[in-house]
Amino acid sequence: MTTTEPTTTESTATESTAALPLRGKTALVGAGAKNLGGLISRQLAAQGANVVVHYHSEGSRSAAEEVVADVKKLGGRAVIVSGDLSVPDRIVEVFDAAAEAFGGLDIAVNTVGKVLRKPIAETSEDEYDQMFDVNSKAAFFFLREAGKRVADNGSIITIVTSLLAAYTDGYSTYAGSKSPVEHFTRAASKELAARQIAVNAIAPGPMDTPFFYPQETPSAWSFISRRQWALD
Repeated sequence: MTTTEPTTTESTATESTAALPLRGKTALVGAGAKNLGGLISRQLAAQGANVVVHYHSEGSRSAAEEVVADVKKLGGRAVIVSGDLSVPDRIVEVFDAAAEAFGGLDIAVNTVGKVLRKPIAETSEDEYDQMFDVNSKAAFFFLREAGKRVADNGSIITIVTSLLAAYTDGYSTYAGSKSPVEHFTRAASKELAARQIAVNAIAPGPMDTPFFYPQETPSAWSFISRRQWALD
């Protein structure tokens, strides 16, 4: 009896870890209520993580609450927290809320982004400033705070764009403001390597979400539809 019980318990624990590899871990998802962020929040929960779902304003609160409801259906735990991540003090508050809810943080994912497709000649200073505030400044200070808060052996992920490798028109401020994030991420990975924190940038292509369509042309919509058909 005494020799078989530990073996059984260890086997059960191993099976549980394999099924839910993030059990006991806590993840913060910036802009985790909708589109790619909402998908990531749900996927993290499906792998066992506690999830802190960040949303920007009251307009996306209901979407954040839907994510929490989905997480609970999976048997997980989740909380929502709001704040403008282009303001560094608000980023600190969001990380504070994550720590208060679950006691620590193992994974931080920043999906915050703003897209604009417009010729350079027609882009205003205000539009330029908004794009760099959301896509560059928010990403930098999110990385800064994540580097302070994420536990050793944790993970930090930033979202950039495949347009960084594209030769295209119209996306000067979008791709231009995402480009620094690739370099921020590289620097953070070097600086946090001693703590075994993985820091990576992911560059998705076009996605079939409301984030994409308002900026694009009918020919681009057609491309997405054809690609989806080919994948199906």
